[in-house]
Amino acid sequence: MFSKLATYLTGELTATSEDYKLLENMNKLTSLKYLEMKDTAINISRNLKALNPKYAGLQPYLDQINVIEEQVVALEQAAYKLDAYKKNKTKLEAKYKKVEK
Repeated sequence: MFSKLATYLTGELTATSEDYKLLENMNKLTSLKYLEMKDTAINISRNLKALNPKYAGLQPYLDQINVIEEQVVALEQAAYKLDAYKKNKTKLEAKYKKVEK
């Protein structure tokens, strides 16, 4: 009877010990993964710091692009108005010619 109890307790303790070993391995792997993520974040930060001055140098050109875009939108709206006016004028001329006959 005591041998069966000893076998049972040994099994339970072994299972618990294995669970803790598995948890320890998972913690180690997680720690390594976080270190990799930290290195990646540091590299990204470095690259962003290097790109910021380059972006600042492009800002005047980007502003010019925005101004040109606004002008293109205004020109497009004027073209639509001109097209609508032309269509109305054509209709009006057709009505005038019809009435004139």
